[in-house]
Amino acid sequence: MKALVLAGGKGTRLRPLTHTSAKQLVPVANKPVLFYGLEALRDAGITSVGIVVGDTGAEVREAVGDGSRFGLEVTYIPQEAPLGLAHCVLIAGDFLGEDPFVLYLGDNFLVGGIADLVESFGGAGHDAQILLTKVAEPQFYGVAELGPGGEILALEEKPEHPRSDLAIVGVYTFSPAIHEAVRAITPSARGELEITDAIKWLIDHGYRVHSHFVSGYWKDTGRLQDILECNRIVLEAIEPDNRGTVDTLSEISGNVVVAPGAFVENSVIRGPAVIGTGTRISDSYIGPYTSIGESCLIEDAEVEYAIVLRDSTIKGISRLTYSLIGRNVEVTRAEGVPNAHQLMVGDHSRVQVKA
Repeated sequence: MKALVLAGGKGTRLRPLTHTSAKQLVPVANKPVLFYGLEALRDAGITSVGIVVGDTGAEVREAVGDGSRFGLEVTYIPQEAPLGLAHCVLIAGDFLGEDPFVLYLGDNFLVGGIADLVESFGGAGHDAQILLTKVAEPQFYGVAELGPGGEILALEEKPEHPRSDLAIVGVYTFSPAIHEAVRAITPSARGELEITDAIKWLIDHGYRVHSHFVSGYWKDTGRLQDILECNRIVLEAIEPDNRGTVDTLSEISGNVVVAPGAFVENSVIRGPAVIGTGTRISDSYIGPYTSIGESCLIEDAEVEYAIVLRDSTIKGISRLTYSLIGRNVEVTRAEGVPNAHQLMVGDHSRVQVKA
């Protein structure tokens, strides 16, 4: 069995970060979301992986390499524009051949892996198997309607009046029958070849399309609140590991990882939290559910329930929470008068200040 991982797309809901960086490489507990998916595929026994890349392909290639660090053999498949999930399958036809495969959206976050999905598909004789989970607001998702035996009867994309509370998770398994389906469908109103249309084609032509339910935790990491929630879930499971330098004036409690080369002085860190390699924490408070990336400087500041990417500085800030700070960012206190906020903010940003 092979895997096709989708690592293109625009990532509009995480702008401005995704103007310059792949959304699949935004870190959760200092590890890119994409890496969790690649590890899940490896743990399910899959070694041959195709990665569909778009405008941020160079960054994805640099991060993943040839896949050997994950125990995988990776083939990169360029997509000229985000033309739909079914289009990804279409252009990956030569790579996939006649092998069954997993289609995995690279910005999805699954706790518990996909080994049970792969195993059940291999022995069931289905032509497609769709991973589902119950959600509170199905109108915001693709929704599946099931028959009494778990077979998929119908799919709806963000329906106004959902027929079920079963959302489609971004992981699918397919037999080679899907290739005929993606060649047969036409672009949707938004100009894309939709995977839901291809699955509907399979259903309409008598192929066996079945459901499978998420056994653990799932999130689509396309929004700030989702990334922060995934970060919280991962940090809750970490074990304390201090391989950096922590001076005697500092206090560390709870499960905290301090990476080699990190330095903590005269500071308080309440776990769970992760401090990256080469980062310096000085005269500061780091609260629970915080991930600080590599080579950052946190000085005279308080940071809690946040993700800070590498090479960033936070200095002289009394309280920073529920935040995602990008790479090479400076957040500092303005000195002198007037007592005003000074901002240089890119397109599609969101800033909240206390008046």
